[in-house]
Amino acid sequence: MTQKQANNPLHGITLEQIIIKLEKEMGWAEMGEQVKINCFTKDPSIKSSLKFLRKTPWARTQVEQLFINLNLTETPNNSFSWSKNKHK
Repeated sequence: MTQKQANNPLHGITLEQIIIKLEKEMGWAEMGEQVKINCFTKDPSIKSSLKFLRKTPWARTQVEQLFINLNLTETPNNSFSWSKNKHK
């Protein structure tokens, strides 16, 4: 069962990675404009966003779609590093 999921662009990408990449590319203010949720506009943090998005399927779907639309699913040379991206 190691078949690659070609139809799933988010395969292997965690919700935390999605939020970190979006915040790095757009910033919290722009994320809040694109997806109207308070965890992006009122005292935003990765931790509060994860908590809300894990409990709210419609919001998670919108954030994942934003990530896909911005074509952030591929990281050049797999350069994503957890050591550079710590929780706030």
